Amino acid sequence: MVEVWVRYQWILFDADETLFHFDALAGLQLMFSRHDYKFDNSEYDYYQSINLPLWQRYQQGEISAKELQVNRFTPWAEKLNTSASALNCAFMQAMADICTPLPGAAELVHALKGRAKLGIITNGFTDLQQIRLERTGFADVFDTLVISEQVGVAKPHIDIFNHAFSLIGHPSKQHILMVGDNPHADIQGGINAGIDTCWLNRHGAVRPDGITPHLEVSSLLQLQHWLLGNC
Repeated sequence: MVEVWVRYQWILFDADETLFHFDALAGLQLMFSRHDYKFDNSEYDYYQSINLPLWQRYQQGEISAKELQVNRFTPWAEKLNTSASALNCAFMQAMADICTPLPGAAELVHALKGRAKLGIITNGFTDLQQIRLERTGFADVFDTLVISEQVGVAKPHIDIFNHAFSLIGHPSKQHILMVGDNPHADIQGGINAGIDTCWLNRHGAVRPDGITPHLEVSSLLQLQHWLLGNC
């Protein structure tokens, strides 16, 4: 049997829109339907007008994960006579229920299993991560799972990367690759931490000024070929 060469000892992945679909609109609609409430596109736009600035503040370390989770649902909690925290929990459950891997994700991680160590660094929340790994069959594939909510800082902050490095035994940084879809959180964060980065640019977005990944791919299949030395 020919040994397949992998370019890195450790490959760290983002979760949402890197390994898993994250269709927030579908998840919100499912969650609100369980409350007999119709959530349409205009309400989604309103939700994002609240949610996106909160995510920016969270990634900059200005607010906690709990503040993000609660504040984004406050307007609907009042309408539905429930708590924003309860709506957030229901949303996490709905997102787990609709979760599917991205095209090529299962093939990639199973091709790498046993040939490289695999980890996840996510700015997502604890309630969603483990159940999603179990439902997609990925739970036994990843050697480490780093969740910003548990660490107390989010990507691109260097502390979450340093925490991950500590968990994986501080291998040489030249042997670590960070893969993600968000150029600011995943790619700039990885660059700041001193490791190689791969930008998964599935939709052909324009590369932000000043951010230069080591590699840019349009699909996980392309990344698989490159990592295994096939291109």
